[in-house]
Amino acid sequence: MDEVKNLDAEAVFAALSPAEAVAALRAALANDFDPADDIPRTITDISAGNMIFMPSEIGDWVGVKLAGVSVGNPERGLPRIMAQYLMYDSATLELRTVIDGAALTTLRTPAVSVAAIEPALTRFTQPVNVVVFGAGPQGVGHADTIADVLDVELADVAFVVRSPDQVTSDVRDRGRVLQAQTAEVDSALRAADIIVTATTASEPLFSSDLVRPGAVVMACGSHDPHSRELPAELFTSAMVVVEDLSTVLREGGDVVLAISDGALDADSLVTMKRFSNGEVSAEAGQTVIFKGSGMSWEDLAVATELAGMA
Repeated sequence: MDEVKNLDAEAVFAALSPAEAVAALRAALANDFDPADDIPRTITDISAGNMIFMPSEIGDWVGVKLAGVSVGNPERGLPRIMAQYLMYDSATLELRTVIDGAALTTLRTPAVSVAAIEPALTRFTQPVNVVVFGAGPQGVGHADTIADVLDVELADVAFVVRSPDQVTSDVRDRGRVLQAQTAEVDSALRAADIIVTATTASEPLFSSDLVRPGAVVMACGSHDPHSRELPAELFTSAMVVVEDLSTVLREGGDVVLAISDGALDADSLVTMKRFSNGEVSAEAGQTVIFKGSGMSWEDLAVATELAGMA
């Protein structure tokens, strides 16, 4: 058997740029693969939090991410998510590559958001204002991926957090830091072209009347049908893009709760495959929302590119 390749976090980020990760996902969507055919992940509660098992198969590869989420880790100075990614030859099931799963997740999650909604980003021809709720790896990753993909500059990036004193210098180097639930945040939202929510919130982070028509919103903070980051009213006149219909109705609280509140019709949901491939487009000036909760195929699409580049 060939030697197993090992990619640590440093190798992951050195091998693939955010824009290249977005391109890998869009290439997968442009082919015959349909996210609706992906293998559902399994989430099991344990004493520390939960374990997540995420297998997928695309072409010549079978991959599986084994992730543990420990709710107490931030207090220990450790990441909430610990993970490994294993890649196998799809015919022989020989193990070929082991990848740092947390780094892969950090790279692919914002890439998914941008890949899903990239056609809507072409509407911006002037420098844009970005508001990011959350300053963890996913909040920072979304800011970096947006900057790497957009054809225009970022005029302003504002990270909204509950504890500004805990925000690290690398976040402050990327933009300004705002205290949550303040008038300054409301002002930033009114001017925002792009809004990202990457938090552990279970209730809406802001009021829908603060979001201007035509804004692009990316929500990726939860995979719980009972939690949401976005207000239901925001969905009323927006185009709503999702990874997969059955997945979002099972795990996407923002969508599930907006439907139950009567603000969204499930039949109006658009899959990211259709939106990314140009089969459906948003109206001029229409707000576009992407709700993602993470699917197994996304890791494999990015991991396949990583394995070839590293």
